[in-house]
Amino acid sequence: MAIAYGIQYYLYLALGLVALGIEIWALADCVKRPAANFEATMKRTKGFWTAMTGGAAAVGALTVFVTSTGLFGLLQIVAVIAACVYLADVKPSVAEVRGGSGPYGPW
Repeated sequence: MAIAYGIQYYLYLALGLVALGIEIWALADCVKRPAANFEATMKRTKGFWTAMTGGAAAVGALTVFVTSTGLFGLLQIVAVIAACVYLADVKPSVAEVRGGSGPYGPW
């Protein structure tokens, strides 16, 4: 019986570390993008997405380093979903925006 709990613990730890990696990736990408790109694509504001991905990374860190059961487990799911929404929807749109003065880019 103790072996099963050990396996479960390490499985939750591994999944939590993967989720934390996704959340940190989303936060790092959000921080490096210019604020004007978010407004140009109408994907809320940079402050909103920085707070969302930063909160997700904080919840992920608490989940991995404190506990992975109960309320923190549910919050971890919400946090990784928020980070995945950023990476799947916002990041591609914001990355496509190029600065320039002409209709086809810089002149």
